[in-house]
Amino acid sequence: MGVEIKNRKAAFSYFLTDQYTAGIQLLGTEIKSIRAGKASIVEGYCRFDGDEFFIFNMNVEAYGHSGYVTHEPRRVRKLLLKRTELTKLQRKLRDVGVTVVPTRLFIADSGYAKLEIAIAKGKKLVDKRNTIKDRDQARDLDRRG
Repeated sequence: MGVEIKNRKAAFSYFLTDQYTAGIQLLGTEIKSIRAGKASIVEGYCRFDGDEFFIFNMNVEAYGHSGYVTHEPRRVRKLLLKRTELTKLQRKLRDVGVTVVPTRLFIADSGYAKLEIAIAKGKKLVDKRNTIKDRDQARDLDRRG
């Protein structure tokens, strides 16, 4: 299938620890837009509402050939995880400064859209500067070598 939408900003802004792969509850026009690569997870974040886990602020553009029935681009979408994974996430989210961010949206071999999420803890400005410095040094080494 080949569709892979990444959130490169997440690795820069957060320390990412545990990763999970979740299914997403989508409408028909949404999966068609994702297969066309017209989605963005950069501003997305995940949160519990009761016992269910949702992704907020994920943008899936309207499908061009949908006719008059279309979906809301930034609607709240339910994430599908196993109960054991949900309880682990609930436990980890009790800590202060911890959130869950989407890192990658892709189409699995089964044909379903999957979302890779990670437990994230915010970086301070000094950590971000160190990340930039390390990236620049690695780039310079690659150019020389």
